Amino acid sequence: MPCRAICFVIMPFGRKPDASGREIDFNIVYKDIIEPAIRDVGFDPVRADEEVNAGIIHKAMFERLALSEYAVADLTIFNPNVYYELGVRHAVRPQTTVLLSAEASRLPFDVGNLRALPYALDRRGRPRDAPAARAALAQRLDHCKRSDEPDSPLFQLFNGFKRPEVDHSKTDIFRQEIAYSREFKTKLRQARGKGRGDDIAALDAVRAELNDIGAVEAGVAIDLFLSYRGAKAWDKMIDLYHEMDPVLQNTVLAREQYAFALNRAGQGEAAETVLRKVIEDRGPSSETYGLLGRVYKDRWESARRAGDIAAPVWAEQAIDAYLKGFEADWRDAYPGVNAVTLIALTDPEDPRVARLAPVVRYAVERKIERGSGDYWDYATLVELAAIAGKFDEAEKCLPRAVANLREPWEAETTARNLALIRDARREAGKDVVRLEAIIAALEARAAA
Repeated sequence: MPCRAICFVIMPFGRKPDASGREIDFNIVYKDIIEPAIRDVGFDPVRADEEVNAGIIHKAMFERLALSEYAVADLTIFNPNVYYELGVRHAVRPQTTVLLSAEASRLPFDVGNLRALPYALDRRGRPRDAPAARAALAQRLDHCKRSDEPDSPLFQLFNGFKRPEVDHSKTDIFRQEIAYSREFKTKLRQARGKGRGDDIAALDAVRAELNDIGAVEAGVAIDLFLSYRGAKAWDKMIDLYHEMDPVLQNTVLAREQYAFALNRAGQGEAAETVLRKVIEDRGPSSETYGLLGRVYKDRWESARRAGDIAAPVWAEQAIDAYLKGFEADWRDAYPGVNAVTLIALTDPEDPRVARLAPVVRYAVERKIERGSGDYWDYATLVELAAIAGKFDEAEKCLPRAVANLREPWEAETTARNLALIRDARREAGKDVVRLEAIIAALEARAAA
């Protein structure tokens, strides 16, 4: 059976805003338009790994840009990685690169004259007529199979501009690496589905088969890293991080998740050092400050249990970190709700609770209305309702949260926060029966 031509997809991931503030669900664009169109013309789609695409251009990425017979690039938003990768592609391939852009999106001046295939979006930022867009893209790709007309501005502009010659054996190795990556990602997906504690043993088996983690493709290494996180295997995450390629180690994602694992493994000071360095190197973000807030929050809980007079200091440091995280990105409610909860627990009369809680709620509700709500969004509504003592509302949101649960530790985190609220209510002489039922439901999910 002959090998299928590879079509590499250059695009953003998840929900991202365009220049007008409209949020676009690029995962749905890929699923409903790009991937099926590529398969319609007999090509094999390959998409960059989401976890590694944020801030790192690695060896495998260059190989895919240079050696894939075809490429599709979505230029809807001003994503620097997308434009950098398109520039590399245009420098090494004279033709077979197809551009896409959502209607009403303005392309930057430098690529404004390139022919980008438009597709329509609905108010939720999803394709409005996916079948038509899919057919149009398939037609454009089919044309690429039969045309040798350059679509790269470099090759159009300069007569005699030559593409770099690549040894045929390199292309064969490239195909083998693509198959290798897919094989191990399939094995990791199967290992994650074992359940009942068997998933760690299954993940260990995949890790042993991979042998040298430093030589493994970045996407596979990150997939294994996050799979251990899902299994709450913190020490294994830490060990794996130290085996990674140094370039991969230095990515924000790897460093943040390494700090997450350190803190869960009881190494809070080391986690704080890692996160402070990430902020120093890359600037503030809701994710980094949210993780740092958790480090300080854990210290506050430990000090409070021990009757340590330093407990209020750790609470203030946690609140400060959470607030900085929420200020870095108002759309990310995770640090916001943690700030609200901790402020309410340490000082129920603090006016910041009344100011912040509606802002956090608005951020979550807007995200849910746009169709991109996840576990943390529904869990945030449960937590806000619990703080306000609105248990009808909390019980209404709980099933949605549970239905969107991805990893057991997420439910464990929410149950822990609600337990703090329960304890505070109990100390104040308030009823906690309904809240305890919610906590028990989440703890059961975390233990499943």
